[in-house]
Amino acid sequence: MADNTFTPPGARDLFPPEIVGWVTKPMILVVLSTFIIAGFFLITARRLTIVPNRLQFAAETIYDFGRNTIAREQIGGKDFAPYVPFILSLFTFVLVNNIFGIIPLIQFPTMAHIGFPAALAILLVFPTYHVVGIRRHGLRGYLRNQFSYPGVPKPVLWFLLIPTEIILKFFFDPVTLAIRVFAAMFAGHLLVVVFVLGGEFLLLHAGPLVKPVSLLSFALAIAITLLEALIQVLQAYIFATLSAHYIGRALAADH
Repeated sequence: MADNTFTPPGARDLFPPEIVGWVTKPMILVVLSTFIIAGFFLITARRLTIVPNRLQFAAETIYDFGRNTIAREQIGGKDFAPYVPFILSLFTFVLVNNIFGIIPLIQFPTMAHIGFPAALAILLVFPTYHVVGIRRHGLRGYLRNQFSYPGVPKPVLWFLLIPTEIILKFFFDPVTLAIRVFAAMFAGHLLVVVFVLGGEFLLLHAGPLVKPVSLLSFALAIAITLLEALIQVLQAYIFATLSAHYIGRALAADH
């Protein structure tokens, strides 16, 4: 804002500097989220009652959502049970780190840093669904299941369909899974910052006739924050649902 000229924030303005050495705020938030999730479920599981209190009811609702709405629906009733902890962990982890973006004093969605969703997608989800598929069908059976197209001419199969499937399953699936949540969190957080700083600039540096426009800018910042809260929950659901879908696809007998 040099010389009373508004400079819109960019990507660099969203990421806080290192706190101590190489330790950054997003790193601390990731560790904090694991303690929050683990503590929440450990506390609610200590004294379970037939008639649940509010905390137990919340935990049961989240568990039921991850178990039945996501894992069972995407993986199937016969195979879903062993993967419920993994899917539930993905859902709650992404959810908490997304919600950090609207919590006062924290106000940073960890998944707006591409490294974290990329690590989840490429290092956890991607190996998991391929490993479970290989364990179920064997390596040859899994590859045959993924890349077989009965009735398709061999030139089309080998030079078009199989290369396309390899690119999709071994590159685009994990990359798009990571980019989807990253882009939503990054864009939403950037919009909020733009309207907040824009409103501040108009309030402090604009002429008297333009100053009231700052109220509109602040109002839009609040509206986008509310919308962002909805998107944060939705993106956690999408991330976990797609992860469960990939596992179910790998376990399926047919392509």
